[in-house]
Amino acid sequence: MKRVLLLLPVASYRNEDFLAAARRLKVEVIPVADYCPRLAPRWGLAPLFAVPFDRPQVAVEIVLAHLRQQIDAVLAVDDHGVELAALLRERLGLAGNPPAAVATLRDKLAFRQLLAREGFNCPAFALLPEAVDPADWPARPAFPVVVKARRLSGSRAVVRADDLRGFLAAVREARRIQKRADREAKNLGLVVESFIPGREFALEGLLTEGRLTVLALFDKPDPLDGPYFEETIYVTPSRLPEALQAEIAHTVEVACRAAGVATGPVHAEMRVNDAGVWLLEIAPRSIGGLCGRILRHCLGMSLEEVILRHALGEELPQPVTTGGNGVMMIPIPRRGIYEGVTGLTQASAVPGITGIEIAVTPGTRLLPLPEGATYLGFIFARAPTPKAAEEALREAHARLCFHIRPEVEIAPAGR
Repeated sequence: MKRVLLLLPVASYRNEDFLAAARRLKVEVIPVADYCPRLAPRWGLAPLFAVPFDRPQVAVEIVLAHLRQQIDAVLAVDDHGVELAALLRERLGLAGNPPAAVATLRDKLAFRQLLAREGFNCPAFALLPEAVDPADWPARPAFPVVVKARRLSGSRAVVRADDLRGFLAAVREARRIQKRADREAKNLGLVVESFIPGREFALEGLLTEGRLTVLALFDKPDPLDGPYFEETIYVTPSRLPEALQAEIAHTVEVACRAAGVATGPVHAEMRVNDAGVWLLEIAPRSIGGLCGRILRHCLGMSLEEVILRHALGEELPQPVTTGGNGVMMIPIPRRGIYEGVTGLTQASAVPGITGIEIAVTPGTRLLPLPEGATYLGFIFARAPTPKAAEEALREAHARLCFHIRPEVEIAPAGR
């Protein structure tokens, strides 16, 4: 039986989907999790369940010190573990992408520097150090600009600003979020870049010896023009002309080669306008959340099973384009405490809707973008055309009513 070391962040949506895929393939999983190192021992958890994914150089030593089995592959289920997975593959002598290449793709500044150096379409950009006053910073690109935390994913701490007042507010907000979310925030600074106009798309693919196989190209039909960049609907197959789809795939493949990434899943985000394809980011992992479930129809199996097969060198399916498939990541409309949802029966009855999964439980504290890192849930659709799938998602979402009460602010004693 083949054995996979699987990095499973406690907060990931995708843990169960990867574990289910491993069971179908009869693959033994050695799980590694990121429970709190102080609490895990009290709960009787093994050291491999208390690994700091955000400190990969420390984490790799913990894993290697407690690993007792021979491993055939190492996989991170989402963004949190990709650097640690790369280090583990290197130390275990397994095939994979160099840790430095993975780190380049995770760092928005390093990725922008790569694009500029290699001659890709790239906006004007600059690093705003943590200690620099943005009001007196001469390197800022012309407005409108986008302020970005360097290593957060899912549009966290990404804010558009159209004037100086908005820019100063965006910097304050992004710095606050990055400080809470990244232990190295004081050494990172923020990326500030010119806003790129155009429609946004996403590509899901697999690299094999540097060659890209496109599993899906997603349209994002909602405009993503800021001030925040909350993604909602993904629909595939794309309605772009074939030539433009080929240009997107070629651009992603060449950029991966330039970064030194040659194997495994990649998820790329890009904008397209009259000047061509503008890469926003390439992540050395598969699509996040539960969005990958909509690919089952064109892959003939789950995306997680495809990724496991690829990592283990097993035969892969050929993607087949049939009908339209879509997913809506249900956005969090406002800060507050989640109490429940009504309208699920009505939403599920919309023609084309194949499933609705609510990902939060009553009592959950909700934080919208640019601070939050979660969604209320996911709506899935399958229809004869991409347009019909998109329309089904919008209709189902309109029938849902989420009940969110405001947070209660407790006044200090004596007031």
